[in-house]
Amino acid sequence: MEKGIAVKDITPGAEVRGVFAVTQAAQAQSRNGPYWRLTLADAGGSVEAKIWSPLSAEFTDIPVGALVLVEARAGTYRDQIQLTIEHLHLLDEAESAAVDPAELMPSSPFPLDEMMDELLGLLKEEFTHPGWRKLTQSVFKDEALRAAFRTCPAAKGVHHAYAGGLLEHTLSVFRLCRRFADQYAELDRQTLLAGALFHDFGKIREFSGGIANDYTDEGRLIGHLELGIEMLAPFLAKSGLDEELQRHLRHLILSHHGTAEFGAVRLPQTAEALALHFADNMDAKMAQCRDLFAQIPEGSWTPYQATLGRALYRGPRTPETTPTKSKAKGKAAPREELLSLL
Repeated sequence: MEKGIAVKDITPGAEVRGVFAVTQAAQAQSRNGPYWRLTLADAGGSVEAKIWSPLSAEFTDIPVGALVLVEARAGTYRDQIQLTIEHLHLLDEAESAAVDPAELMPSSPFPLDEMMDELLGLLKEEFTHPGWRKLTQSVFKDEALRAAFRTCPAAKGVHHAYAGGLLEHTLSVFRLCRRFADQYAELDRQTLLAGALFHDFGKIREFSGGIANDYTDEGRLIGHLELGIEMLAPFLAKSGLDEELQRHLRHLILSHHGTAEFGAVRLPQTAEALALHFADNMDAKMAQCRDLFAQIPEGSWTPYQATLGRALYRGPRTPETTPTKSKAKGKAAPREELLSLL
């Protein structure tokens, strides 16, 4: 079956025909009668859609995770594209099997195998202490955990909410923390990097993954901070790692959200916990900017973003120029000497 139009190609006023995955479905009531409120998704993104009365009465159930063939008209609501569905067909098992899953499941823009190889290489390079080395190597030798970590999303929405998102986000936070440790000698490098590696590990069990990625029951009831601690417990018990280092790692995981308002069990109370929190928050915010700026030209504004509490402006970039050789004479000061002057 042909996929039809992709979400990213839908424009206001367009006639839409395509196959999408239902990621959210709820019935509601308006003055004109009951209606369906849907979120439809494919590999390029998601879009809100409505089935108004009387057509809505034809559907007693629209399961989350189902594939649907939709005919609709695209409009806008609060500066966001929204579809008014004129026809909806729930694909049966045979029809669903004929659709290429790669066209429906959003995934990281970076090759998963390359990211995993880079991360595993960094683990061998960075973790020289026997306890940290045994912990990290034993976790990633577990084939089931490694496979789940490789494809797990990092969120249901907001940032890295696609297959491979957890791997991409973890690798990025790990890279940032390496730079922090290079800059600030007061940081315990290996403890910080262990926190970077495992800070979101519990998301493997917090999210269902797949086309209709959603929170699992234990994800809703417990959350990925506590789940991560639980998942690491048997590996920590066999690692030989000092109890104080184990406790510090647990603190990094439980505090990396920064404040109770954003889900932290404890405030960051070590230098490493502060560094991890800022690295995690920076990567999440930059991922949001990247996704938002991909939808607008330079010199324009995004719609208001509730998760950021503001709209964002995509400013023009400084033109690239060919660097010129310095005419200054004499030996340049070493980088370390320059830094000491700051």
